[in-house]
Amino acid sequence: GNWQPTEIGSPQGGVISPLIANIYLDVFDQAMRDRGHRIVRYADDILIFCRSRAGAENALVQATKILEQTLKLTVNQSKSHIAHSDEGVKFLGVEIGSKHTRLQPKKVIGFKEKLKQMTKRNGGKPLSDIIKELNPLLRGFSQYFRIANTSREFKKLAAWLRRRLRSIQLRLWKKPSRLHRRLRQRGYKPPFKWISMTSWRNAASPLASYAMPNKWFDELGLFNLEEVKTGYVFSNYVEQKCT
Repeated sequence: GNWQPTEIGSPQGGVISPLIANIYLDVFDQAMRDRGHRIVRYADDILIFCRSRAGAENALVQATKILEQTLKLTVNQSKSHIAHSDEGVKFLGVEIGSKHTRLQPKKVIGFKEKLKQMTKRNGGKPLSDIIKELNPLLRGFSQYFRIANTSREFKKLAAWLRRRLRSIQLRLWKKPSRLHRRLRQRGYKPPFKWISMTSWRNAASPLASYAMPNKWFDELGLFNLEEVKTGYVFSNYVEQKCT
């Protein structure tokens, strides 16, 4: 929350960092192209494509020489490695294989941790406020990773998130009688089972699902991960290039 004057370089994670990286590393791009290498670079994350392991080893040596000797940068040796597409190549949160592109598990775990922090059951916030805070995060995550084959992961995340939101609403209702009233409003007839409103297990119970169906969350404006078309951008690119 305070200003920190900087005499050299750019702040770690600063919004201008990718732009500066693209300008500075253009020398690297041109040098690798002149050597006949095919590369993909996103800021300082780089993939170099080769037809053989020997070629990959040579490319790694050349790339390291350009980056460290010409551009005076330091290559992270622990993250730099040679991989085959059959095994899957990890790049920018996805794993790119010969016949698949999928989301890295650690990215799902990290995303769920963020959602947990935003959907604490003892927060006391109305569900509508929580959904407004969630939507930008859900939209951004899905738009970034939709290039991969992530429909299964998105469906699991959507179901898990709805359960957390049901758990919050049960806690806000406090008494089972309010849940029962909600069920009657939706056309269900008593008697209804008396359940604990603070139990995580009961957030997945039939009563909770009847009172708060998936469609209800759509009506509240929750961004639905299940409706995101996955693999869309990548497949379009392939079709255009092959036409």
